[in-house]
Amino acid sequence: MVELEQEVVGEIRRIALEELEWKGPVEPGHDLLKDLQLDSLGLTVMAVGLENRFRVKLSEEDAAGLHTVADLARLVATRVNASVGGRP
Repeated sequence: MVELEQEVVGEIRRIALEELEWKGPVEPGHDLLKDLQLDSLGLTVMAVGLENRFRVKLSEEDAAGLHTVADLARLVATRVNASVGGRP
């Protein structure tokens, strides 16, 4: 699961840099709103990019408990594992 979370963090970095034109670092401890300055459109772009890359579904309800890059990576990794029957 840790490797998958690291892969998701890498994809979050790619989306932030390439699609959202973020110029700073993207680390697991960074806050999505404060540190990465994501607004509702940025969060949507991030969610759609992750859904497409990892073939999972994220909902608005999911966003309620997410604060950091690590939170988002953990959620996506959990969804990926659930979609493949719990296999790493």
